[in-house]
Amino acid sequence: MSRAPDAVRDRIAQELTGPLGALGLDVEAVEVTPAGKYRVLRIAIDGDEGVSLDTISDATRAVTETLDASDVMGELPYTLEVTSRGVDRPLTLPRHWRRNVSRLVKVSLVEGGSEHEVTGRITRADEESAVLDVDGTERVLAYDDVASALVQIEFDRRGDN
Repeated sequence: MSRAPDAVRDRIAQELTGPLGALGLDVEAVEVTPAGKYRVLRIAIDGDEGVSLDTISDATRAVTETLDASDVMGELPYTLEVTSRGVDRPLTLPRHWRRNVSRLVKVSLVEGGSEHEVTGRITRADEESAVLDVDGTERVLAYDDVASALVQIEFDRRGDN
């Protein structure tokens, strides 16, 4: 099995880190998918201030300029899609937790050799752990104990207008 696709994704991410970082954005995912005689390049981004349509537009310009000045995509044509990280992606890094403070999350924890789930609202997060409000009780979760964590979609959250 060839590692070339991973190497290409890694190189694209590396090339985009600086220009997108200058905009206050992080590269969250890079996906290159074959589509007939061309490819689709999907770049997922996120930032502390969130991602708006203006942010996507600025990021798309930066990505296009960077890739046009590079040989990373080779000669084959491609379609570029720049998108936000999306709520369906797991929380895997401390910045994901920090950016989702006040959101409801479902977390699978591995503690003492067994796995169990807990659902709560993120009240704070730092580089080592997050604090959840679980039914009125604060629970500190070390990231090392988290097997997976997903933001839960809330359609009728009380207190939000």
